Amino acid sequence: MNLPFDVDLNGKVAVVTGAGGVLCSTMAHALAACGASVALLDLDEEAAKRNAEEIAKEGFVAKGYQANVLERDSLRAAHGKILADLGPCDIIINGAGGNHPRATTEKEIFEAGDLDTDTKTFFNLDQGGVEFVFHLNFIGTLLPTQEFSRDMVGRAGCSILNISSMNAYTPLTKIPAYSAAKAAVSNFTQWLAVHFADVGIRVNALAPGFFATKQNEKLLFHADGSPTPRTGKILAATPMKRFGETEELLGSVLFLLDQEAASFITGVVLPIDGGFSAYSGV
Repeated sequence: MNLPFDVDLNGKVAVVTGAGGVLCSTMAHALAACGASVALLDLDEEAAKRNAEEIAKEGFVAKGYQANVLERDSLRAAHGKILADLGPCDIIINGAGGNHPRATTEKEIFEAGDLDTDTKTFFNLDQGGVEFVFHLNFIGTLLPTQEFSRDMVGRAGCSILNISSMNAYTPLTKIPAYSAAKAAVSNFTQWLAVHFADVGIRVNALAPGFFATKQNEKLLFHADGSPTPRTGKILAATPMKRFGETEELLGSVLFLLDQEAASFITGVVLPIDGGFSAYSGV
């Protein structure tokens, strides 16, 4: 793996949730390459272990664990294994999250005639789908933090990194639950930064803009791979005129986790968005 710069994480233990996916497994890989012992957590145990094995093949320390970020007992069980295998946690990346079709409207803008059609509108969004998305993103950040940050109290150089979104600043059409949940993650990041300031735990977040992943591919591309109209709107509103690459998150990850470079930074939600948040459209 080519890192944007070197950070010394030797002796650190990092826990990464959502590490069965591409974005968070790449972050886990970067931390391991900097010397950390990394625990990759995911509901999909096979994916977590597969990604950990790929990292370990390069000579780094990484192990995969099954964990449900919405179940305290599951997190506690994983924590016990990590303590035995790697030691107490110094770094948490709360990466588990995502959207769900049941919490997504069919159209961007509601029209009165939609009530007389089979169109999925705001009025018939599935409550269970909305609750799932909010829980996955917000509660799925809160519970792992409660479980693993216990290890950090009274120890120097510990840090929490949450994954918010540009949706937290300005909500996108069609995905109200995801936007609201990520706004909650940003707010929670600031709250935690204040709450933990006296015990030396720094808490920050990334707010990625548009990265093409498996989670959003149906919104961005047709089945034949051609871009949807939504992709056209996104790229037109992104001054750099492209989607982000996974590796382009790593510089911000390593910077915010580096105790020397970012020792006086806490409570920050950092946009990584190709200029999306700076562009008015005019």
